[in-house]
Amino acid sequence: MAVLKLLRAPLKYIQGKRALLNFYEETKDLGSSYLFICSNSGYKNCHAKIEKSFENTDCKLHFEIFKGISSNGEIERMRKIARDEKIQVIVGVGGGSAIDTAKATAYYEKCPVVVVPTVTATDAPCTGLSVIYNDDGTFDKYLFYPRNPEAVIVDSEVIANAPVKFLVAGMGDALGTYFEARACTRTDSPSLENGGISLSAMALCELCYKTLLKSGYQAKLSCEKHLITPALEAIIEANVYLSGVGADNGGLAVSHSVYNGFTALKECESTMHGSLVAFGTIAQLILENAPRDEIKEVMDFCYSVGLPITLKEVGVTDEERVHIAAEKACVPGETIHNLTGDVTADQLYDAILTADLLGQEYFK
Repeated sequence: MAVLKLLRAPLKYIQGKRALLNFYEETKDLGSSYLFICSNSGYKNCHAKIEKSFENTDCKLHFEIFKGISSNGEIERMRKIARDEKIQVIVGVGGGSAIDTAKATAYYEKCPVVVVPTVTATDAPCTGLSVIYNDDGTFDKYLFYPRNPEAVIVDSEVIANAPVKFLVAGMGDALGTYFEARACTRTDSPSLENGGISLSAMALCELCYKTLLKSGYQAKLSCEKHLITPALEAIIEANVYLSGVGADNGGLAVSHSVYNGFTALKECESTMHGSLVAFGTIAQLILENAPRDEIKEVMDFCYSVGLPITLKEVGVTDEERVHIAAEKACVPGETIHNLTGDVTADQLYDAILTADLLGQEYFK
């Protein structure tokens, strides 16, 4: 039997300058006591606007700074606060780890969750899953939820004032969305939500890519000077919503497997997720023998916004080390196997080195 098509998304997505001043108005139907699980910068940059939105209401707000990683112990600590304070709504304020901690806490305590991203480095805010770690920082599991967040609220002012490297990394993560979903449709592979890929999902994925090409470079310039322009608003939406809902319902292929592979290399520990996904996207296009114009379009885009197109830029200087990453990227269960014809570690190694050679031509 064919896999049933499936489309999931947050119940509500709100974005714009000073959107957090509307926080109460957009979430008041969910409950009257809130636990805000915040990163340090999330608390600093958001709590004043959030508190202002609750002026003249009798809601209870509890702000808690979390300890930097979405670990089992930290989730337990937040669950205890939620129970002790009789919390009705959980809110994640910060980057991916704060958001993942909030989603998990809400899931276990059977509360609705609201997400307030303070950077757009990944597409985590809109998705129905979390990455959970052990208390020593090692990976534990992916936690899949029965539904996506009740609301995602993105304040463009907060994003415009965050370091531009996060916006660029988010564009790298978003760059893989269309090409990975396209690969999955060719092989009838299921999406991250384990459903068939709908026309609507593919339309979001394609719009994500077109938006990056149209607005990416200008958005980067605007963000460097903390300016909110239509181009920046477009890229925020591409990084957070189009990429998040697109990847969730479109599936993954080579780009994210390459990221997983390179995490095995110590020299890539500080390379951002989106940077490796972008480089993995170039490798995927080479494996697919994509038209030369398409590969050039993707590489031109990466070069223009500062995403890596060479191994040196992701931190790798020894070609032999790429064998380790390629082996890890091709283990059973990896999404690279959603590609037509499948891929061996040797084939991926050759594609990665070819991507590097093409990238080096930009610097001659």
